[in-house]
Amino acid sequence: MKRLSTIASILFVFLCLAAQGWAGEHEKKRLHVGFDQNLYPGDKMLAVARQHADFVGFWLNNPPGERANTWKGHREAVKRAGFGFLVLFNGRIDNDFKRMDPIVAGHADGMAAVKAAESEGFPAKTIVFLDLEEGGRMMPKTSRYLAAWLEIVEKSKFRAGVYCSGFEVEDDPGTMISTADDIHQQHAEVALWLANDGCPPAPGCTLEINKMRMAESGRGDALVWQYAQSPARPDFAKKCMATYARDGNCYLPDTPRDVDHSVDLDVSASGDPSGGR
Repeated sequence: MKRLSTIASILFVFLCLAAQGWAGEHEKKRLHVGFDQNLYPGDKMLAVARQHADFVGFWLNNPPGERANTWKGHREAVKRAGFGFLVLFNGRIDNDFKRMDPIVAGHADGMAAVKAAESEGFPAKTIVFLDLEEGGRMMPKTSRYLAAWLEIVEKSKFRAGVYCSGFEVEDDPGTMISTADDIHQQHAEVALWLANDGCPPAPGCTLEINKMRMAESGRGDALVWQYAQSPARPDFAKKCMATYARDGNCYLPDTPRDVDHSVDLDVSASGDPSGGR
């Protein structure tokens, strides 16, 4: 009887440890929702958004198409609201290099990104993502620009990441490649934030992410997956357009339905993907 009691005790301990291990694995795989938008939403809307999202994109320079950066100076407010960070620096497009040297531009933008991140008070090892808007294999000048930007950021106290497309497109006849794959082949250690709003695998403008898997973003090693964009791109999001608002944009619940409050939605295994808190 005593022997059976001892065996039962050992079995109980084993099952408890196994359960703790399963719980730990489950926690590691839990996904967090975040959002990014060009305009700072204001402190009041931050509090509303925090009810639905764990992290937020934070621009260090003018977002695409904007003449000013309204996020500047608001890091502490974002942090106080309880958000983690995706720290972003808007990069160049290939057409820009018709009038500037890509390496000179990359070095200058890298120094500007580092200076802005320091000015906002982001801690050492924060990942700063370079926003590359063009998809497919990078053009040679864009590739040189990226390498120069990474060189500067990686020499600083910060870490470097890239926001880019996770879509595969035809490169040569019969050969497919995504911008993410192209970057990984050249810079294997760089953190990747992938844009892939194609439905499926993207679920559209929804906060229901339980069935999402990061590998479906285009790469299994992606740190962040942007799965919904504003405005929605019908060619890619046709099968989930019903999840978007009537104007084609994506909005967080309880926020105004106007273009200034439209968002892109992101998912990550981390609630603070840039480590910017």
